[in-house]
Amino acid sequence: MLAYSTYSEAGGVGKTSTAANLAVAHARAGLKPLVVPLDPQDGNLSRLFGVDDERTEPVDNLVRHMIRRPKGDFEDLVRTAEGVDIVPEHNMLSDLAEYLRREKEQAEAMGEAFGMHAQLLRVLRDAGVPEKYDVLICDPPATEGPHLYNAIHATRSLAIPVEPTAKGRAAVEGLEALVGGLEDQLDVEVGVLAAVPIGFKNTKDQRQILDEIEYPVPEIIGERASLMEGCWMEQCSAFEYVREFRDRQREYEVETLAQFDRIARHLEQDVGLEAPNPPEPGDLTHEVLSV
Repeated sequence: MLAYSTYSEAGGVGKTSTAANLAVAHARAGLKPLVVPLDPQDGNLSRLFGVDDERTEPVDNLVRHMIRRPKGDFEDLVRTAEGVDIVPEHNMLSDLAEYLRREKEQAEAMGEAFGMHAQLLRVLRDAGVPEKYDVLICDPPATEGPHLYNAIHATRSLAIPVEPTAKGRAAVEGLEALVGGLEDQLDVEVGVLAAVPIGFKNTKDQRQILDEIEYPVPEIIGERASLMEGCWMEQCSAFEYVREFRDRQREYEVETLAQFDRIARHLEQDVGLEAPNPPEPGDLTHEVLSV
């Protein structure tokens, strides 16, 4: 199984949009992806796909499973949009650190071990996710904490959207120290599968910043603020937005879809995963297969 977290220390670089569109790109190729978003903020992946209608209700949710108090089966949490299975975010994620801390204290009082940062991995393994899915994508918030640590512990690999600015360069430089610290803290090896520059305008400064990136850069995505804003407005991926909501196809937007397809193939090939039905990159007539 291909497993990765989309992560950047810098906020607002398109991390969640990248996770969503790569998930659809995997599904377009006939693979079965599961997305686990962990961002407690409202502008999250669940909202992008329109599956967060119960986030304020006292319903079963991922946090309850992580603290060993589920109200039902993990499979019942899963919603599906555009061929992608999603575990919707819930407002209990806002207090995840406190819930995990309480559970750890109670477990230790009973003489039991409780790894605060290994609970998502435990939940996914207990639910048979590695056997049921081809791709796992976690979308944690940019800030360090139990959301990020659990995501990385479960996936061990990163795909990092990069803003080609001085701010983005600082975020990439900070990633080296962060990954090293996570490896020591979690006692796991963490790899970077790809860096995905977003908002590239081909300036001299931006080209220099990209030259300094030491991670694989399979594609460089240009400024697509209008496209991504349209996705959030219509609550769908860029593939569905261009296909269903644009009055005409713009060549540069279709090329952006092709880039998401190619990045997905790059990530799959990195772990030797062969997609059964890969589309011609950017082919909008290639339907998302039911999985």
